[in-house]
Amino acid sequence: MSEDDLPEPDRVPGAPHPRDSLRLIGQDAALQDFSTALQTGRLHHGWLISGPRGTGKATLAWLIARWLLTGAESAEAASDAENPTVRRIRALSEPRLHLVRRPIDEKSGRLRTEITVDEIRRLQSFFHLSAAEGGRRVAIIDSADEMNTAAANALLKLLEEPPAAATLILVSHQPARLLPTIRSRCRELRLHPLEAEPMAAILQALNVEADPERLSALAAGSVGEALRLTGQDGLEAYQKLVDLFATMPRMDRKAAAAIAEMAGGRASADGDPFDLIVTLLDRLLSRAARAGLLGPPLPEAAEGEADMLARLSPDPRAARLWAGAQAELSARARAGRAVNLDPSALVMDMLIGLANQPAL
Repeated sequence: MSEDDLPEPDRVPGAPHPRDSLRLIGQDAALQDFSTALQTGRLHHGWLISGPRGTGKATLAWLIARWLLTGAESAEAASDAENPTVRRIRALSEPRLHLVRRPIDEKSGRLRTEITVDEIRRLQSFFHLSAAEGGRRVAIIDSADEMNTAAANALLKLLEEPPAAATLILVSHQPARLLPTIRSRCRELRLHPLEAEPMAAILQALNVEADPERLSALAAGSVGEALRLTGQDGLEAYQKLVDLFATMPRMDRKAAAAIAEMAGGRASADGDPFDLIVTLLDRLLSRAARAGLLGPPLPEAAEGEADMLARLSPDPRAARLWAGAQAELSARARAGRAVNLDPSALVMDMLIGLANQPAL
């Protein structure tokens, strides 16, 4: 399999690559922080863009790269699709830009599970070979969480002795996994889950036909998660779970069996049905725990969800029980997967266990 045939590891399935997104929506504070640093001449050599998955971190990284390499006066000017530099960046042919991401294993022809030290050595060579040409150079590492130990140590040396006129942009979903010394040598731009309004604007731009309020609630403000849920009919599956929980404690066994059968479906390019059902169950239990403390979350992620949560989780005691059930479910899912249990049987067992919760 050629590299062109492989999925890009830094791209959400069903969505354009972040380098093709010429507009960042809903993260004005982080964008303003970078703009202020750039306009006042306090441009740091290392930038750590952190936050939950799907909140625009990579989109911001590519916007910064365009801004620096075009020399534009504003983010808007740096996103002119007709600009030759912008066109080269989107085509991955800009010589002053280097992208670090998980590489292909030459033996298997598949993507590696981590960023190796060889990729950081190529980054070092990029800075060394491009130094003679002068001018600003930019590197994007997406995601920095995927570096192995050797790669992280090699990157740390670059951050300790940064090349002249170089900017390194690290995208991180879990910055706590990075070396503390790497984090301390970068200026952080933290992104936050998106509200329903900017989420709706992004989904509309991506031609996603779904209820933006419910999708935003279920995806916890993550566009990437929203796209994954849309590709797997996640809203419909979550509605089925809410309808099932509405029948508890006298659980509708036929409806439960249908959900379990759904979880046993074959994985595809859009995702794994078992992972989807487990994720949605986890999210439902999390919202149940929250409801016991703060009341049912709004907006609803499914029709009838608020009434169901108010009945099943009316107080802090119930909230604690549902939180405990959530932790137990996650552990059972991991253990079942580890020993290759039948997904349908595993999900059915989980649903029966939840129907017997003390909270009910």
